[in-house]
Formats: sequence, structure tokens, C-alpha cells
Amino acid sequence: MAEAFWSSDEFDERAHQLYNEGQYDDAVDVLRQGLLIYPDAVELHIGMGYARLAREEFAWARRAFHSALLIEPDHEDALAGQGEVLLKLGDPTGGLASFDRVLELGFDEDLDIVLQMGRALFREGLIEQSRRFFETGQRAHPESAEAWACLGYAAHRLSKEHDAQRALQRAIALDPAHTEARTYLANLLYDRGHYEEALVEFERTTPEDHWDELGIWRVIELKKSIYRLQDDDPELKPWLLRLAKLADDTDPTELLLAELEAAGPDGTGSRDPTQLELFSTLLTELQEMHHRTRASEVHRVVTPDGWSYLGTWEEIVRGMQDHSEAFAGRPIQEFLADAVQRALKLGVKIPATDPESFIRASAEAGLLRIVR
Repeated sequence: MAEAFWSSDEFDERAHQLYNEGQYDDAVDVLRQGLLIYPDAVELHIGMGYARLAREEFAWARRAFHSALLIEPDHEDALAGQGEVLLKLGDPTGGLASFDRVLELGFDEDLDIVLQMGRALFREGLIEQSRRFFETGQRAHPESAEAWACLGYAAHRLSKEHDAQRALQRAIALDPAHTEARTYLANLLYDRGHYEEALVEFERTTPEDHWDELGIWRVIELKKSIYRLQDDDPELKPWLLRLAKLADDTDPTELLLAELEAAGPDGTGSRDPTQLELFSTLLTELQEMHHRTRASEVHRVVTPDGWSYLGTWEEIVRGMQDHSEAFAGRPIQEFLADAVQRALKLGVKIPATDPESFIRASAEAGLLRIVR
């Protein structure tokens, strides 16, 4: 076998290639072969740590990074990886200590590793701490669009809307092709009620730039409202096709798992405050879009506790209302107003202007799932 004659660097390079292609199992196999020949190769241990981390094998990942640090105690990549694992294992103090050690070693100007640590903190819901790392990267690299974009995401999660808008606009000025920052900015403007400005930013993206259905729905609705377009207008076709493509790509198994994960241990719904959905807060709807042309379409909604509702948006809400003993038979607006107050206690803002807006916002906040 040719692998028997590879150097440790060649094993590492091949594993990196497989890792970047998302072939984590194959990467682990290559690294395991390399470590049999080169057990003291620190880079192979580090590679194994990240491959295990990608497979969510956190105990094994921790062991791999620990092995690397036994060989080279101050290796920045091993420390960063160890920090990520500790965060996943519920040890934020240990994780932050590992990350801070990387900065103490003088890697505060290494943009890639600083942003990597910041994103790890962000994913675990440690937003204020993540912002510190993003600021460190931005100070060292003020020309980095990605650093500014990350600052914008963190500011938004901290409800610092003006700071978020300024940071995202700076990111786009530095890199007009940064579609993630532009899409985020467009949604932020929409949430703040700046609909025409939001549409300007949305129109500087293409349908293929979007992997989140919310943004596409907003583009369609804004175009229909501001430009007075009909459902069959050719200008809407690419966006509708992209929406259909995203719906077709949804794995039914993933939907089921997501519904199970959304349920708390007692079977009731629980919203994960650390989820990294870009637009899960401050959801509002245009007042003039209440009476939608698709009002007669049939949809299905599933709640975290397993209840399924089928019908138009209004029929679904009425079904939810009828399921509630306290609001059965009462005006629908009373039920919506109560639901909005309960969502606010979870830190989520949901509009009660009309059934469709209410359901879509609830879905984006993780309180229910729209199946179709």
C-alpha cells in the first residue's frame, strides 16, 4: 500500500482533504493509519480531534486533543480544539481558559483561529464572550469583512441593533459579495420596519444565495407589496423555484428528529436559546400583507408536543385555540394575544396581526414546525 510510505505530513494533508469534503469517517481512518506509523505526530492527533469533533464524538475528540497537548503543550490549534470540546461537554470555564491561552501565546492577530474560537462561543450561546474574540479579530484586521460580519451577528443577538447594522454595512462595504452579511442585514432591516431598504439589500442577492426560507418569503412578499406584483409575475418565478427546491431538499428523517429534539424531557416544548438561527428574533410582518392571496391553501403544522394541525392558516390557529381549554370558543385575537405574551417570556417576539404571520414567526422561533 502506498500509504505505508507516506510521511506524517502526507497523512495529514490527505485527512484534511477528506475533512474539507465532509468525509469525516474516511478522514478518521486515514489519521488512524498515520498514527500507527507516527504516534508522536502532533498534527495527526489534532486532525483526529477535529474529525471526531465533526462526528460529535466529543469524548474521543477530547482525548485526541489531550494527546496532542501532551506532545506540544502550547500548540494553538490543539488548545482551540480542546476549548471547543470543553464547550460541547458543558465546561464553558475550561473552554474559555483554553481560548484565552491561545491569545496569551500571541495568536491574537491570527484571524482564522480567533474567529474560530469566537464562532465556537457563539454556537454555544456565549454571545458576549464571542463578541470579545470577534472584536480582537476586527482590531487586528480592520479590513476583514468576515470579522465585521461576525461582530454584526453578535451585536444583533445582544439586541444592539444599531451596532449590528453598522457592522454589517461595514462588512458589505469591504466585501460586496459577502451574501451572508447582506442577507442578514436585509432581514434586520425588515425586522426594524425598514421594508424598502430591506428590499434593496434582498435584490442584491440571488435566490441561490439563500438557504433559509424566511428570507425568500420576505423577498416575495416585499416585491408583491411594494411593486404590486401578482403571484404569477415572472419576476417572482426564480424565488418561488428556490423555495420549492429548499422544500424538496428537506429530509423527512431530519424533520422528525428536529421535532423530537424540540420537545423537552417532559414532552413539552422547549426553545433552545443557543440555536444559531440568524433570524429567530424580532419577527414582524407588514400590516398591509394580512390578506394574502394564498389564504385558501392547505398547510400542516406540528407542535413540539406532537399535535398536528391541518388546514388554512386561520383554521390551524383556530385548531390550536380549540385545543386550549382556556380559549376554546373565545375570539381568536384573545388567543393570539395570550400566545404572544407567553412567547415574550421565552424572549421571542411574535406578531399577532394575522394567523399566517403568527404561525410563520412561531416556526422561525422554533415553537412549532411548518411541514407544508
